[in-house]
Amino acid sequence: QVQLVESGGGLVQPGGSLRLSCAASRSVGAMGWYRQAPGKQREMVASISSGGGTTYVDSVKGRFTVSRDNAKNTMYLEMNSLKPEDTAVYFCSAGLYDPRISRSRTYWGQGTQVTVSS
Repeated sequence: QVQLVESGGGLVQPGGSLRLSCAASRSVGAMGWYRQAPGKQREMVASISSGGGTTYVDSVKGRFTVSRDNAKNTMYLEMNSLKPEDTAVYFCSAGLYDPRISRSRTYWGQGTQVTVSS
């Protein structure tokens, strides 16, 4: 079992910055940030492997940076040059191999609201 707790969301003006954090209750494998805007499907924003390899959705490349501190079991999302279309609930996810089912399970946080508005 893994608990994930996000923090750092809030209201920011267009062009501003926010830093999200996701603290896991134990060591995990790959982690990711997803977001869901009202009336839209959840989309992957960024992911990071346990070794530090990263991927981003095209719409955030050059503006968002995902990182992790394995010693603290924590992942971060640095968001710069925020746009109104970045407004969404941001969720973190983490994978952990479960030998009982011989595959990885995915765990989710409760989400944190990010609102970009003037």
